[in-house]
Amino acid sequence: MEDFQTTRSSAYWEHFPHVADMGIRGFGGTPSQAFAQAALAMTAIICNPEAVTPHQPVAVRCEAPDRELLLVDWLNALIYEMAVRGMLFSRFEIDIEGNVLTATAWGEAVDRHRHEPAVEVKGATYTELRVYRDRRSLWVAQCVVDV
Repeated sequence: MEDFQTTRSSAYWEHFPHVADMGIRGFGGTPSQAFAQAALAMTAIICNPEAVTPHQPVAVRCEAPDRELLLVDWLNALIYEMAVRGMLFSRFEIDIEGNVLTATAWGEAVDRHRHEPAVEVKGATYTELRVYRDRRSLWVAQCVVDV
């Protein structure tokens, strides 16, 4: 399993414009890194990921017919865990074997005063959904999330 925190390297995330919602894009040397960075981009829509202390682990497992659908399932599993547990996540350990993702997401309970959540992410969508290698040979995992 690869372990990812909010450090800058060849793995990073960004937002991209979309008419109604918010696009997220994760980059990394492996699909696991790109998925982790996409998850950090999603957290960054809600609050500053660096403000989230990664001390409580939550296990996540997803399976899908292809990597694109696996990305949507992964992000929606995190959204579910955030909603049910009242948590935010900032660190991810991810293993992708074929079309199965097993991960641990670390985070903490939402503290409205410290985290200052801006919006609620309702779900990952199929809009702009892509998982691919770019011209720099970095893996890219992207989609639009409903806010």
